[in-house]
Amino acid sequence: MCGIVAYLGDKQAYPILINGLRRLEYRGYDSAGVALLNEGALTIHKCQGKVSDLEAHVNGHGHQGTLGIGHTRWATHGPPNDINAHPHQSTSGDLALIHNGIIENYAPIKEELRSRGHVFHSDTDTEVLVHLIDDIQRSEGTDLAESVRLALESVVGAYAIVVLDRKNPDMMVAARKSSPLVIGIGEGGEHFIASDATPIVEHTRNVVYLEDGEIAVIDRQHGLKIRNIKNQVKTPFIQELELHLEALEKGGYEHFMLKEIHEQPRSIRDSLRGRLNTATGEVVLGGIKDYEQKFVQAKRILIVGCGTSWHAGLVGEYLFEELARIPVEVEYASEFRYRNPIIHEDDIVIAISQSGETADTLAAIELAKGRGATIIGICNVVGSSIARVTHAGSYTHAGPEIGVASTKAFTAQVTVLTLMALMIGHKRGTISGGRFHALLNELDAIPAKVEAVLRNEAQIKYIADIYKDSTNALYLGRGFSFPVALEGALKLKEISYVHAEGYPAAEMKHGPIALIDEEMPVFVIATKGPSYEKVVSNIQEVKARKGKVIAIVTEGDTVVQGLADHVIPIPETPEPLMPLLSVIPFQLISYHIAVMRGCNVDQPRNLAKSVTVE
Repeated sequence: MCGIVAYLGDKQAYPILINGLRRLEYRGYDSAGVALLNEGALTIHKCQGKVSDLEAHVNGHGHQGTLGIGHTRWATHGPPNDINAHPHQSTSGDLALIHNGIIENYAPIKEELRSRGHVFHSDTDTEVLVHLIDDIQRSEGTDLAESVRLALESVVGAYAIVVLDRKNPDMMVAARKSSPLVIGIGEGGEHFIASDATPIVEHTRNVVYLEDGEIAVIDRQHGLKIRNIKNQVKTPFIQELELHLEALEKGGYEHFMLKEIHEQPRSIRDSLRGRLNTATGEVVLGGIKDYEQKFVQAKRILIVGCGTSWHAGLVGEYLFEELARIPVEVEYASEFRYRNPIIHEDDIVIAISQSGETADTLAAIELAKGRGATIIGICNVVGSSIARVTHAGSYTHAGPEIGVASTKAFTAQVTVLTLMALMIGHKRGTISGGRFHALLNELDAIPAKVEAVLRNEAQIKYIADIYKDSTNALYLGRGFSFPVALEGALKLKEISYVHAEGYPAAEMKHGPIALIDEEMPVFVIATKGPSYEKVVSNIQEVKARKGKVIAIVTEGDTVVQGLADHVIPIPETPEPLMPLLSVIPFQLISYHIAVMRGCNVDQPRNLAKSVTVE
């Protein structure tokens, strides 16, 4: 949430900042701004709206300078408007600051600064921080880096910040706590700072990920130096990016979301690559190899996540209990830390996050780790916070996901959870050898089956056109399909703003059935499996009340086809693997309905991709 980009070098900063903000706009897009330092003059441009609005605002005005910072915002404190947009400036006019996160104790600091003559113009917590740094600098006579360090000792909360000082055109200072920052090291003394690597990869592949509590000083003459908030010197650890520039482009698709839906055969295959060997009948997850025995001996698994990752975790619950016979509890990470959960030292906690930076999930990890549990991470971003703070884990290898509504991340997460459950079940002896090998072969065939589902897009688009004006929708599924019903409803809500709810199919008669009339589309997963006959009965209940049924069925099904208004066939697949296929039509229906309703598919209102505040 919120995108940060900064540059110091010998090139003009403005084009680099604007292009970087475009790459980061998925993190927040209700306002944007830049600050540029040129020959002792500090110029700030900012406005409500998207990065394109900022470009129009800057057009014809001064935007020179080889040192600059830029920001795209997702509002927390104060509505999105020109005044609350970043960067924020100090009372003296010397400092400019951009910030991702929340300063929790900003109110008392603000009152104290007001009593000392500071005047505030915005509603933001960020403006309080830049005033505090300015106040310390003037009262203590410290340089910018030390003033930032002293100010951060006083604040409570999460932050990623970059600050520049009009009096020092050769330096910028960055710091982070619970919010990501990466520093790119270019040629000839160039340095880039960003919330993630997407704005950096086209300029350099050499990066340093700031750790919590670290402060980076970047100087034209002396390069990069890092200290922590206790003023201890740290040695920068330079890594090479695995990200590739072409992954950040739309590749001919109208939207990133559509591209990412169609990338799922590849992303699932990449999640399996090197881990699944059908010839030898092996599952190898190198990232958790040292903790396999803890998994095998575990008496309980806790899975934490938010949003789509939570839905993937629910699929994981079914997988681990079915295949490995280990009890599983799935928790919203946002609730986990506040309800004083019972955590044992022999528990395994699986934390799932696309970005690896989700603040609520990180807080849940911190709590569980403090109580002695073994923490396993599943995330998509190499070098992310969750990858660094967990004991072990597996990357999904889904590649960058730019669309705010998650698609390929879900199927990649479910793929990794499936591999884990199969591996542990095999080692525990809770799954027969025959079933284990059969499921390995079926899992290996999933990418090709996803391709087959995607070939039905024209039919799915036709169905979307029929229901694009609906104001409500129900999604129903049983067993492994229940989490997919939840995920389907979430996708429709997120990008088309149609109210939708997912339910276990049997729960429909315990309340939601009252909503059904001839205007209500009901999306049902009715694939062949142990609950098939029960789901058929649920469909009949909907039809008896004149509801419209759109059913996902197994290819060749004739029973549901005779009952439903529309059917979407998908290839026959064992029930534990069905979520990897049945979710695809729901993703496409949501996408096409949103496009037909004129919604901004990649940047839905009020949402941001990487939720780095609690």
